[in-house]
Amino acid sequence: MTLTDPAQTLAALIRCPSVTPEDGGALSTLGQMLGELGFHNDRVTFSDEATPDVDNLYARLGSDGPHLMFAGHTDVVPVGDAEAWSRDPFAADIVDGVMYGRGAVDMKGGIACFVSALARLIARRGAPRGSVSLLITGDEEGPSINGTEKLLAYAARKGERWDAAVVGEPTNPEQMGDMIKIGRRGSLSGILTVEGVQGHAAYPHLADNPLRGLVTLMDGLLDPPLDAGNDRFPPTNLEFTSIDTGNKATNVIPARTTAKFNIRFNDIWTADSLTDELRARLERAARQTRLRPGREPVRYQLDLDPRSSPSFLTRDDALIETLSAAVHEATGRTPVLSTTGGTSDARFIKDYCPVVEFGLVGQTMHMVDERVALSDLESLTGIYELFLERWFDNQSSSAGAR
Repeated sequence: MTLTDPAQTLAALIRCPSVTPEDGGALSTLGQMLGELGFHNDRVTFSDEATPDVDNLYARLGSDGPHLMFAGHTDVVPVGDAEAWSRDPFAADIVDGVMYGRGAVDMKGGIACFVSALARLIARRGAPRGSVSLLITGDEEGPSINGTEKLLAYAARKGERWDAAVVGEPTNPEQMGDMIKIGRRGSLSGILTVEGVQGHAAYPHLADNPLRGLVTLMDGLLDPPLDAGNDRFPPTNLEFTSIDTGNKATNVIPARTTAKFNIRFNDIWTADSLTDELRARLERAARQTRLRPGREPVRYQLDLDPRSSPSFLTRDDALIETLSAAVHEATGRTPVLSTTGGTSDARFIKDYCPVVEFGLVGQTMHMVDERVALSDLESLTGIYELFLERWFDNQSSSAGAR
């Protein structure tokens, strides 16, 4: 295998069936590649109650100077119905210049391109003047308990410090060069339970329909909008994702109903301030009687997931501008600097150093026939190589100027 060829490095990783939480040999395969480039590899397994053990890899090249981290994950989501795939999801077949396989874009492709970019840079001008580390987990697509968060803390306890980080998640919506993620919205999930009184649908005066109360509370949470966004983030968005009474009868008013929801919030809020706002809105809405004339206030309970994710915004101009310039030179496009989308492991990394995200086009991630164009692999490898060269050169120039 030639490490300078991203198609070869990606094929080797795809052929490891690393469906969360199984490693499938992916970290060993990656570790062997990195060993050939001179990295020191540290394999670490983390455990936690009621979650599967997860293998992780921390690899470092160099021992001093400016330190750049590349972060990602080798675990992938299940293939679903394997019969629905046109190709074996773990064969890395290439058809008409396109490689098929689970993880091709999310995100073994990003890892493969970074490895190949570094291999090209080393072959062309030697190892960077500083240190490069890869922080790779097998728990990003799973509960994210035994992965990046613990691996960062483990490395930090051993004295590791980083100046900047790039996460190789697929950030481009349609074509290479579209978008760099410079932050992420926070995420808060909850369950709203409304208590009523069970009864016959023909005798509603003898019952108290909790669905009427739930609709009232939902309206109070949704209207007015939580905010209008700002120049850094889109508006905060609350989506109800499930309503359940457990009631199979059509002529019975249920005794209880629950609704699940998720909020993606911008930096106008923290999890605490958003929680306060939700509770205030619910208290006001519970006293509304339009749908429940003559009734007492709605009886409800709000349970919020304690594992919320904060919003964050990276403000390291040198990191962002260096990556943006590399993208523009390689693709001719000026990437949008965005905070859209879901959460990623960047939410953990931002506590240790400035972090941005840039990877492949994400249109087929998690889909049947997940795939990547070989031309996109080549493009991303070229972008990473330019970025690596210029980031380290800039860091050296800044140090010299001081």
